[in-house]
Amino acid sequence: MTPEITFIDTLVVGAGQAGVAMSEHLTRLDIPHIVLEKNRIAEAWRTGRWDSLVANGPAWHDRFPGMEFSGISPDGFVPKERVADYMETYASRFNAPIRTGVEVRRVDRNIGKPGFRVETSAGVFEARHLVVATGPFQCPAIPPIAPQTAELTQLHSAHYRNPAQLPDGAVMIVGAGSSGVQIAEELNRAGKEVYLSVGPHDRPPRSYRGRDFCWWLGVLGLWDKATTEPGKEHVTIAVSGANGGHTVDFRKLAEEGVRLVGRTKRFANGVVEFENDLAQNIVRGDENYLSLLDAADEWVTRNGQDFPEEPQARIIRPAPACMTSPDLQLNLAANNITTIIWATGFTSDYRWLNVNACDAQGKPQHQRGVSSEPGVYFLGLPWLSRRGSSFIWGVWHDAKYIADQIAIQRNYLTWQ
Repeated sequence: MTPEITFIDTLVVGAGQAGVAMSEHLTRLDIPHIVLEKNRIAEAWRTGRWDSLVANGPAWHDRFPGMEFSGISPDGFVPKERVADYMETYASRFNAPIRTGVEVRRVDRNIGKPGFRVETSAGVFEARHLVVATGPFQCPAIPPIAPQTAELTQLHSAHYRNPAQLPDGAVMIVGAGSSGVQIAEELNRAGKEVYLSVGPHDRPPRSYRGRDFCWWLGVLGLWDKATTEPGKEHVTIAVSGANGGHTVDFRKLAEEGVRLVGRTKRFANGVVEFENDLAQNIVRGDENYLSLLDAADEWVTRNGQDFPEEPQARIIRPAPACMTSPDLQLNLAANNITTIIWATGFTSDYRWLNVNACDAQGKPQHQRGVSSEPGVYFLGLPWLSRRGSSFIWGVWHDAKYIADQIAIQRNYLTWQ
């Protein structure tokens, strides 16, 4: 039997923050569309992270322009469930045509007619335009150096929930970006012995001279930077909104009992080896931190603003022993390390997208979200158009641009 086909002008895959923003702008332009989501709206915010996670930016910043968070101070940091609730409420305000529980399994370009054939768990769709709004956090990435042994509990940070989840013994966390640092702090406060493997990173101040770092990146034009600096395409950012928000300071973490080591090199015969780069990575993180303070001070002077001075922000703690005499290897059993948490980021999987939209390595080919395959668009990816593209407010602006591009193509078709 020939399957029943649902025809729609634009099909959006994914109903996280990107899909919700996309639907709003398509609705504004009266473009018929459907959003398909395999789970619930903003599911990653509900179940894809640890229990105590909050947004890393303040509530006034990490939101869409048209709606504030209710019951939360603008300077507060929103718990993850409240972010998911926000997305659901926002979508309901314009009756977003979202269908949950529908998995997209394959997309092919139609032959001899425009648009795409989309096979899903709920049947077949045909769409003239396709927006891939699945975001950058699709597949938890654990590097091949991970030891192949049943004696260790190993999990990705995406599957960590709380300290009670872990067995007795010390924990080694590989990766010191925002996730790794926050998990390390939580486990240390819970009484766990924690080893944190620290690689190169940027370390912005949580706030400076009375303004959050999100504000500083805005007035300094850094959120809207369209290109990265060479070598910083995938830089790790260590920032935290946990416990009311604070500046990440690796030297302070060491003082509080977290044992810092360099980048993890290899595992062999029950021993883990580290690069001798811990001090270098921390010092360069300090330099990044101080450079933002310098830029902020220059902005204050140039604009004649009467912001309170904060000289104590420039005080760098003394180097702890782990920096001056670093551990270059550890025997896992001898140090009672029973758990490894891999805070090593994510990869994307576009194998279901059987069109000419990705390169040979499977990475999206696009310019501001407009892909190399006519009619296919990407949304929610880091640096899609600017530094802020993968943040809630940034994805909203990118969605507006993509919706406008779809409208332009629709206008041309009216003149056939």
